[in-house]
Amino acid sequence: MSSLQNILRIIPDFPKPGIQFQDINPILRSPKHFSESIKLFEKKYQNKSIDIVACIESRGFIFGSALAQNLGCGIALIRKSGKLPGPVFKETYELEYGTDSLEVQSDAFKNNDRVLIIDDVLATGGTAKAAYDLITYNFNITIIGITFLLELNSLDGRQKLNDIPVFSLLQTDWHLFKTLTTSKKFYFDLICSSIIRALSLGGKNSRSLSL
Repeated sequence: MSSLQNILRIIPDFPKPGIQFQDINPILRSPKHFSESIKLFEKKYQNKSIDIVACIESRGFIFGSALAQNLGCGIALIRKSGKLPGPVFKETYELEYGTDSLEVQSDAFKNNDRVLIIDDVLATGGTAKAAYDLITYNFNITIIGITFLLELNSLDGRQKLNDIPVFSLLQTDWHLFKTLTTSKKFYFDLICSSIIRALSLGGKNSRSLSL
């Protein structure tokens, strides 16, 4: 997996100053490295009798569809609110600056399906946990695990996922990608984000069926 680690690229000051962004696009551009990543996922899960790979928007679609083809199983799309047609189940969860929602079609899984959830990066774990809650609350299925291409260890995303089996092809430390600054703008943004979060409505996950 060292070849995959070596091809990753750091983009400084993205999406905002002080952030060193870990760019996985070089893997996607390289047929050799993309194929390697899918084969490693396949090796991990080929004997798990998986029925559906649940792919989290958006780059989870890329890795999940290729993996599902190799495993000979189907996929289900976990999308942001308003992107899926027909009846959907919805899970709302907290972000640092408010809330967001994930949805899945109400017929995405059959009873007793064995499901693997996949996404590109595990950071704080909030999106992955919301996807897990969305599926397990609304369907009678078995979660085989949640898998990622890259895990940022220092953000402790695994803690939010509790006892859910988690596997990541690559792992690295967040301090390599985040540079703190003592600028006035940093502290101003920090104070503003704290106020916004304190005033935001919600605070508890909510679930609904949208027709």
